[in-house]
Amino acid sequence: MANSPSSKKRARQQEKRRQHNASQRSMVRTFIKKVTAKIEAGNHEEALAAFNAAIPAIDSMTSKGILPKNRAARMKSRMNARVKALKAA
Repeated sequence: MANSPSSKKRARQQEKRRQHNASQRSMVRTFIKKVTAKIEAGNHEEALAAFNAAIPAIDSMTSKGILPKNRAARMKSRMNARVKALKAA
């Protein structure tokens, strides 16, 4: 446990930061779930709209260091492929 005042403060700051980052990750997961739900429903226009709404959120979390860059790229690539396949079907 933290003993010095500065280490106690750092512990408080880190907990606040951890909760904020968890909230942001949860928001991105919700965007992804919305895209997935629209894809499974089979509606290309709604899936494309949800995908376009999710991209800036994913990019924002990547630039802030909450999501790894390659993981974000992989998520976007896979979602884009599924949306495009929906249009072709």
